[in-house]
Amino acid sequence: MSNPVFFVPAGSLDEVEPSSLVTVDGAEARHAVTVKRLSAGEGVDLVDEQGTRVIGTVDSSDAGELVVRALEIVREPAVSPRLILVQALAKGDRDEQAIESATELGIDGVIPWQSDRSIVRWRGDRAAKALAKWRSVIRAATKQSRRARTPEVEDVLDSAALARRIPRSGAAFVLHEDASGSLASQLDAIRELDGEVLLIVGPEGGISPSEVAAFQEAGARTALLGPHVLRSSSAGPAALVVANTVLGRW
Repeated sequence: MSNPVFFVPAGSLDEVEPSSLVTVDGAEARHAVTVKRLSAGEGVDLVDEQGTRVIGTVDSSDAGELVVRALEIVREPAVSPRLILVQALAKGDRDEQAIESATELGIDGVIPWQSDRSIVRWRGDRAAKALAKWRSVIRAATKQSRRARTPEVEDVLDSAALARRIPRSGAAFVLHEDASGSLASQLDAIRELDGEVLLIVGPEGGISPSEVAAFQEAGARTALLGPHVLRSSSAGPAALVVANTVLGRW
């Protein structure tokens, strides 16, 4: 069974060596001691959310502090190309289901997309709260799946802003039921690509023709995911499974 993971501040593991003692405090320590009830000798992983993992054992613990003895330090490099899920805002928390599953499956970044047909609208204070909720969901899924890197969540984009964002990527694919080429075959043609790949998923009502045209003009290609129409909550994770397999990440 894999060790439970606890987050520590970025940079705090940079100087750690085998046999070093690392102190964890605050909410993470309270969760380890009070909820997990970890005691001396049990295995734990400490991660800085930027790719550094310390594999160790509990040296001591009390209500406000967890002390871990490092056994092994692992630096997990960022993968290339980076896979970015562009997830349209969707009702019924389907968008949150999508980003949670995508995080567990290894997505490297997420872009919330306020599409023309999204029923959910992020405006004013709601936008800030919703973005914070997405980041919280992804952080929790990172810990649950024992990852050392937390995917970045960019600011929400409308369709015009997304069209401007597409040229900055190495490749972008609009998942669309009317596409002729499969996502698998098109990804196979860019195996050696550096940079990032955008996987664009629309809302329940689909992506409007004008949006598709604008994204294609910006350099995106349409791609068929499979023979069936998937929900907004499942299309992104399904696309990620395909990409992980074709690009050799799995």
